[in-house]
Amino acid sequence: MIGLQFYPDKVIHALIKELPNPRWSNEFGMVYITNTKENLGQVFEKFRGIAWINGNSFFKEKVIRNNDPIDINWYRNRPKTVSYRYVPEEYLTKLELKRYALNTCKTYISQFEKFINHYPDRQIHELSEQEIRRYLQLLIQQKRSNSYINQAINSIKFYYEVVMGMPNRLYSIERPRQEQKLPSILAKQDILRMIDLTKNIKHKCIISLLYSSGLRRSELLNLKLTDIDSTGMLIKVRYAKGNKDRYTVLNQAVLDTLREYYKVYKPKLYLFESNEAERKYSTTSVLKVVHQAAKRAKINQSVHPHMLRHSFATHLLEEGVDLRYIQVLLGHNSSKTTEIYTHVAIKKFNNIKDLLI
Repeated sequence: MIGLQFYPDKVIHALIKELPNPRWSNEFGMVYITNTKENLGQVFEKFRGIAWINGNSFFKEKVIRNNDPIDINWYRNRPKTVSYRYVPEEYLTKLELKRYALNTCKTYISQFEKFINHYPDRQIHELSEQEIRRYLQLLIQQKRSNSYINQAINSIKFYYEVVMGMPNRLYSIERPRQEQKLPSILAKQDILRMIDLTKNIKHKCIISLLYSSGLRRSELLNLKLTDIDSTGMLIKVRYAKGNKDRYTVLNQAVLDTLREYYKVYKPKLYLFESNEAERKYSTTSVLKVVHQAAKRAKINQSVHPHMLRHSFATHLLEEGVDLRYIQVLLGHNSSKTTEIYTHVAIKKFNNIKDLLI
């Protein structure tokens, strides 16, 4: 059953009577209706704009799986000033319990603090949906990107819907239409030149794996020695985006280079470690490695690690590999995400018949 508790209110009481077969429980001292998906939907629909629903006692906690515990104590321990409003402790606690990725935590905290400092004299829980809309409208007027505005919405929704336990609290807040930008890719010969001109064996392995296995930078840094399957020529990617495991391909030439690398560096736990044993290589170091390799190869555009992943998918598509296989290798939930590479697979255009001949 779905139990409904509320402070005495004639409007709410009248609306509850319109729900499917509401009954009174003397034992629990509340109105209840049958627990179905349709009835739950009606509860939210019926009270939209009338009352906020706190579903803490109804919705079970969903803890997001993550291999490494996050450390956001810096946000707790940073120097405080009276004139600035800081993210509430319960916000930080919920991020930790949910085991959100560190980058997500940083984004949510930063965006939510900008929001609450826009209303410095108001209690957060008292802000109305209209005031939230006004803040988002300000971001649009400031010509913030769609991605930035979506991050702001996500951080605000996290507070009201997850921290405060009000599911669908911002159900009717409109999101900006997602921009459809084509991914930037590199020519295969440019990437091979980047690898060839990189003499540091560790850096060579990093660039080679990003390209030949289609790894995200975070996935590369999370790789452990045990994730390299030289027998099956596979790489196990653990706790990737969305906290899903998957396998991707291992190239023989890359495996040979990895074996040389291991003899020199002898990593203990992670495949790529910093100067301290069993500590992951840093994200900024990977970015620097890619930038320097592109500079050596005289590539006249800004090159970042994710471009190698985009290039991996595009080049496979151009070689005739089925889109479904590419989707699996990349770890995409939807084939629509992978289909974006059909727009940049230039080689495929050469096979299109000239209709004017």
